[in-house]
Amino acid sequence: MSVNNVLVFAYYFPPMGLSGVQRVAKFMKYLPDYGWRPHVIATGPTAYYAHDTELLDELAERDIVIHRTSGTDPNSRLAAKGTVRMPHEFIRKTLSRMSSALFIPDNKRGWASQALRTARELVKETSFDCIWVSGPPFSSMMAAARLSVETGIPLVVDYRDLWYGNQFSFYPTPLHAHLHKQYEYDVLTHASKVVVTNRRIKERLLATYPQLDVHDVVIIPHGYDSADFDAASQRAPIISDRSTMSLTYAGIFYEMVTPKYFLEAMRRIRRDRPDARISLHFAGLLRDQHKRRINRYGLQDITTDHGYLSHPDTVRLLMDSDVLWMMVGHGRNADTISSGKLYEYIGSRKPLLVSVPQGALRRDAERYGAATLTDPTDVQAIVSAINGLYDKWQASALPQPDQAVVEQFDRRTLTGELAKVLATSIRIH
Repeated sequence: MSVNNVLVFAYYFPPMGLSGVQRVAKFMKYLPDYGWRPHVIATGPTAYYAHDTELLDELAERDIVIHRTSGTDPNSRLAAKGTVRMPHEFIRKTLSRMSSALFIPDNKRGWASQALRTARELVKETSFDCIWVSGPPFSSMMAAARLSVETGIPLVVDYRDLWYGNQFSFYPTPLHAHLHKQYEYDVLTHASKVVVTNRRIKERLLATYPQLDVHDVVIIPHGYDSADFDAASQRAPIISDRSTMSLTYAGIFYEMVTPKYFLEAMRRIRRDRPDARISLHFAGLLRDQHKRRINRYGLQDITTDHGYLSHPDTVRLLMDSDVLWMMVGHGRNADTISSGKLYEYIGSRKPLLVSVPQGALRRDAERYGAATLTDPTDVQAIVSAINGLYDKWQASALPQPDQAVVEQFDRRTLTGELAKVLATSIRIH
């Protein structure tokens, strides 16, 4: 098999942890199986909320070349601090808004500039067939587009979230909004192909940028790695008590993703149904403000905070759980959100409680076939959903997923779709 070289801009990359790295890392893991050798320009040491060396270990035996470069972004400047605590949500959001006011399109511009300098040196040594970049951060898309213009190498951009009009975006002035839109327009003008995680993002891009054709934008959703579940099955159980229905959340809470409605629902269930045997499990970053709410609602005796777990241990926790819960609250363009959490949950083949608004996530959860859906802020609906799942658990009748739908989200299969897109970009450039 002949090998093609793809140059990859990846700010969020192992050993950084959390969900933002998963899509890129798994694509890189499986691209060599389809005749592509990734040359990844990734961050050097950074301060970040979580690090996971086991994710990096997965890539060690693959045909991947990794180049590390640091910039002047805040994470690089604070690298000596290593893994840092996530601040209170008010402080985090305030800092985020200050950053949005000062840096356009984002505060990773310093890293993107350094990555571009590194890329310019690499193209002198290696013949690259394609450039691939995933955003956010969107400054890395701008750097990749500039390299494409300079070298004539075709560019494929990958959207994990919207850019202009992003659900978390803050534009303090009309000029900020205009520049974001103009920068995105410029990138898309130079892209041979655009990959998005769901149809809602595709529709927004086509409506906003008329230069795009329906065939220019390809949907490749988030997914799960079946190899992770095979490996996790060999690990020791994390939840061994089978006398309660274990209800698990894996990930972090921020912005419109909050546990407060779920915890209020559990408070009501304990009040009205004190004999219900339900245990709550959280893996990731459960901040002090949420722990205080758990204590205030009298749920501390049924709650286990596992802290940040490596990705293999997180997968093991999902496999041990009876029901998995996730939520995304209402907000601007919330219908475009494709939380990678849902698709990792789908890989577990467990019953799900999915509290999300109308949009991409709800549609895929419905297709899964073993998800109970509620509005994210409807506490009474969440109460009814948990009670219904508990009754089914007691009767050993929890719902089973549609296996054909589950298999559609396997990372290896999805990487095959990306390989086709990369090959197409070469032909049409």
